[in-house]
Amino acid sequence: MTVYDFSVKDISGNEVSLKAFENKVLLIVNTATGCGYTPQYAGLQKLYVDFQNKGFEILDFPCNQFGHQAPGTEKQINDFCILNYNTTFPRFAKIDVNGKNESPLYTYLKEQMEGAEGLKKIRWNFTKFLINKKGNVVKRCDSKIKPEDLESDIKKLLDE
Repeated sequence: MTVYDFSVKDISGNEVSLKAFENKVLLIVNTATGCGYTPQYAGLQKLYVDFQNKGFEILDFPCNQFGHQAPGTEKQINDFCILNYNTTFPRFAKIDVNGKNESPLYTYLKEQMEGAEGLKKIRWNFTKFLINKKGNVVKRCDSKIKPEDLESDIKKLLDE
């Protein structure tokens, strides 16, 4: 099993197979528009601009589970990100990343790579999962890790 075996809903509620991202390096991130880490959108967009034409994609999953910091509809979240950070990477429907209603994709991601101190659960917004071209999780980063800190890892995976 790989991330390509999952389908998710886009911001309009349509099912999207992650097979559409096959053979690409992916950064999967649970985000929020009202979080102290929200400025990381700028770093994410820079990575996207720098590497998207080389086979890199960012998959943005808004999540309102941490301090209700992703309020509003998918459209409102999308508009906020475009207006404030000029984001152009794919954004999907809001999801839960922990608990009984968590996304099956996130259940899989957490099973593949534990976080700090061996924790499986997502601790906060802007947790990042780096996925290689084969669809396997190769790195999990806590919210404190800035997107730009992943640049060398992304380059390495793109060269594989």
